[in-house]
Amino acid sequence: MKRILLIATGGTIASKSSESGLKPLITSQELLSYVSDVQQFCNTDTLQLINIDSTNMQPCHWLMISDAIREHYQEYDGFVICHGTDTMAYTAAALSYLIQNSSKPVVITGAQKPIDLEITDAKTNLSDSLRFACDDRAYGVTIVFDGKVIAGTRGKKERTKSYNAFSSINFPYIATIQDQHIIFYLDDKGLLTEPVQFYNTLNKRVALLKLIPSLEAGVLSYLADHYDAVIIESFGVGGLPSYESGDFHQAIRQWTCAGKTVVMTTQVTNEGSNMSVYEVGKTIKQEFGLLESYDMTLEATVTKLMWILGQTQEPRQIREMFYRTINRDILYMAT
Repeated sequence: MKRILLIATGGTIASKSSESGLKPLITSQELLSYVSDVQQFCNTDTLQLINIDSTNMQPCHWLMISDAIREHYQEYDGFVICHGTDTMAYTAAALSYLIQNSSKPVVITGAQKPIDLEITDAKTNLSDSLRFACDDRAYGVTIVFDGKVIAGTRGKKERTKSYNAFSSINFPYIATIQDQHIIFYLDDKGLLTEPVQFYNTLNKRVALLKLIPSLEAGVLSYLADHYDAVIIESFGVGGLPSYESGDFHQAIRQWTCAGKTVVMTTQVTNEGSNMSVYEVGKTIKQEFGLLESYDMTLEATVTKLMWILGQTQEPRQIREMFYRTINRDILYMAT
């Protein structure tokens, strides 16, 4: 049987009621005790790494998880991480960049209801995750939730309460799990040729600015003094306001003249950006050579930038690394 390491980090799946609301209190060993039937198909050890609400998840925790997997990588056939749902997509994306070319599965899961409740999705999600981690066809970083297997860079939480909380954005599901059966839609492990590579540096000085009508460009100028990169969530396929004042144009110039990174993305969840369509996007992208997320999720864009800037500050390298496909994160790029 396969050997799996269950890493617990807290989240709703491990929560119990308290006077101040749900709080992560259930240990990794207790989590495993609720799915005792998995002993029929895998040998599982547990590691209680942290026990926090995922709202409190930070880049330092992503590095902690990656380091734990690196430390135990040779001992186990796969890894399952129990995590809160609110920042799960960020963690899955971050681990996709921190752990690359893994022939072993790194599965992230959680639940919308605590595992100690009679009616909960936690037991199914955890059992499915362990089962998927034991499959010979599984590899790399994925999210397993509500019977769906999602590439680690493509997951997004789209529902706050329902069990089908996560969707795969601009990319098909890798597999589905139903009645203890795994149906693969993408069975491409044989294409993996490079050895696993771990990274241990992230630059958290990445900001996100969401455009709204009437937003002043001064906010963008303020961020330039505090961050190394900014991601601008624009409207539609992408662009920046071209007000008569020209303030946004000047703010972008401030960023690029300082050698800092500006990435344009879209507020729209599906289908991605394409700044070449409208004048408000095309002209400013051409003038300043802005990067564009295209079909990447916001979570992947944020964590990929943190990973890249942890390795280099050289603009050409940043551009090359940003447009390099990692764990299926970017497929479409307009010419």
